[in-house]
Amino acid sequence: MQISLINPYVVKILIALRPEDSINAVAKRINLSYGWTYRWVRELMGAGAVKELNKKIVPQENNRFYKDTIAYVKRTFAGDVGFYYSVLGLFGITYCFTKTDAVFVWTKGGYNIGRSKEHYPFFIKVKQDDRILFEYYCKKLGLRINERKGVFYSVEFVEDIKLELCAGVPVEPLDTTIEFMKKYIYNFQPALEMVGEMYGKKMGVKYKEVSMYA
Repeated sequence: MQISLINPYVVKILIALRPEDSINAVAKRINLSYGWTYRWVRELMGAGAVKELNKKIVPQENNRFYKDTIAYVKRTFAGDVGFYYSVLGLFGITYCFTKTDAVFVWTKGGYNIGRSKEHYPFFIKVKQDDRILFEYYCKKLGLRINERKGVFYSVEFVEDIKLELCAGVPVEPLDTTIEFMKKYIYNFQPALEMVGEMYGKKMGVKYKEVSMYA
């Protein structure tokens, strides 16, 4: 096994791999060209971490390199807030951020409330059709779902998802998020003003004594 096998592309491939997969599907999920994905998958085959079966690639979960890499990811990132945000894109599922996280996304990280390392829920919606896949990845990576403390996904499984992209991040539509903030205005009054200024929305809300744009 070459030391070059230890790189971010290989780690992403092993994270993104499903029990049966294709190189093309993996390439799309990790946002890497087919050619480079093929190259690293072939290297992983040489290391025994994956094998080809009926034109599919199959992870070899008892392979030492596979086990050690996934164990490293779990040990290092399973409690990391940033990892919970970023890893969802590797799952290839339909999801969006909602509630407090929708506010966080639309304010470009400018407003976050009611969370700490002791209690940090990520509010997301996942399409019901993708529930099994979502739970598979969470179990594989040691990511927690619907807990009461620590870092975890607070997830709703729904039949259909209406979403928009904010800086490439799937999130509930801005108008839906505004309605959520208005419903809990005592928590989100400053965020409403921020969103109004950022997106040219007239909120009828004034939190700061003097608007920085006045």
